[in-house]
Amino acid sequence: MEVRPGYKQTEEGVIPADWDSTNLGNFVALQRGHDLTWRDRRNGEVPVIGSAGHNGFHDVALAKGPGVVLGRSGASFGQAHYCDQNYWPHNTALYVTDFLGNDPLFVFYFLRAFDFTRHNSGGAQQSLNRNFIAPIPVGIPRPAEQRAIAAALSDADALLGGLERLIAKKRDLKQAAMQQLLTGQTRLPGFGGKWEVKRLGDLASFYKGKGLPKSVLSSYGAEPCIHYGELFTRYAETISEVLSRTDSRGLSFRSVANDVLMPTSDVTPRGLAKASCVTADGVILGGDILVIRSDTKLISGSFLSYLIRYQEEQVLQLVTGSTVFHLYSTDMKKFTFAMPPLPEQTAIARVLADMDAELSALEARRDKTRSLKQAMMQELLTGRIRLISGQLKVESGE
Repeated sequence: MEVRPGYKQTEEGVIPADWDSTNLGNFVALQRGHDLTWRDRRNGEVPVIGSAGHNGFHDVALAKGPGVVLGRSGASFGQAHYCDQNYWPHNTALYVTDFLGNDPLFVFYFLRAFDFTRHNSGGAQQSLNRNFIAPIPVGIPRPAEQRAIAAALSDADALLGGLERLIAKKRDLKQAAMQQLLTGQTRLPGFGGKWEVKRLGDLASFYKGKGLPKSVLSSYGAEPCIHYGELFTRYAETISEVLSRTDSRGLSFRSVANDVLMPTSDVTPRGLAKASCVTADGVILGGDILVIRSDTKLISGSFLSYLIRYQEEQVLQLVTGSTVFHLYSTDMKKFTFAMPPLPEQTAIARVLADMDAELSALEARRDKTRSLKQAMMQELLTGRIRLISGQLKVESGE
C-alpha cells in the first residue's frame, strides 16, 4: 500500500512523518500502585485513585498531580483516569511515575483510547502488567501538537459535562413538576375544584398481549408492534412512535389509542413500575404486556402513565414473586389515585410531555456530541486529523 506524502509506515501503522515511532515504555513510565486498606485510611482531602477511578480519600499523597492512572485488572482493566492534584495511586491500578516530557492530559486521552484487551497478561482474569505492555509500538506527536490535541478533547469533555449537568437539572425540574402537578399541590391556570379518589379497577378494563417473540421483530415489517422488553428500555410515558415492526400476524392482540401498557414480569420489582401510553390504534402488543384500557372520556392514558410511574412505591406493593417478579391485572385493579377532571389531566400530561421533549432533545444532543468526540479522538490520536498551529488539518495516511 502506497503511503502518501507527509506520512510514514511504522510498526504501529501509518503515522505522520514528524511523529515519533516508539513504544509504550518509552512514552511513559508506569508503576503498580500502593496498597491502602479501608482500615488504614485516615480522614483527609487526598483522593485515592484506583482501578475504577476515584476511591475515597486519605491524608497522605504518594504521587504528584496531574496524574494518570490505569486500571490493572477485572472490570476496570485498561481504563484510564486523570487526577489534577496530588493523590494516592491504589494498588489495583498502574500509575504514571514519569511522563518523560509528554503532556499529562494528552497521555490520559491516549491511554483512554488505547485498546488494551489484546495485551492481557492474566488469562481468564484480565490483568495489565507494565513489563508486558512496555514494548507495544505507538506513534506519538511532538509536545506542541499533544497540547493542542488535549485541549480540543478537553473542550469536548467540558461541553459534554455541561450537557450532563443541564440534563440532570431538567430531570430534577421534571420530578418536582410531577410531584406538584400529579398530587394537586399546584394547579395549572384555569383549573380548580377537588379531585376524586378512584380505584383503577372501577375505571378500566384489563387485557394481556399475545405472542410476539423477539425473533419476529424487525425494522421493516408490515405491522407496528411492541415487545414487552421494549417497555423497559425504549419507551417513556407516551409512545408516539412505534419503533419495531413485524410480519407476524397470527394470535395477535392490538392496541386501542389511549391504552396504557405495563410489563408483567421482570427480575426486579422496580422494573414493573413502568407505564407507557400508546397513542395509535392497531399496534400488535406482545405477551407479558398488561394492557389497561379506559374510557377516553374519563382518563387520559398519558396522564395515567405519568401517575403510575410517579406512584412507583404503590405499584411495588402490588408486585408478587421472589426470584422472578410479576404484576397481575387483579393487583393493578387495586391501584388508587386522586383523579382530576379530564381537561386537567390532559393539560398536566401536556406540560410533562413538553418537559420530556426538551429532555429528549438535550439527550440526543449529548449523544451526538459524545459520538463526534469519540470520532474526533480516534482521528486526532492516529494523526489522520492534524492540529497544527491551532488550525485543523485533515489528511489521510493511505
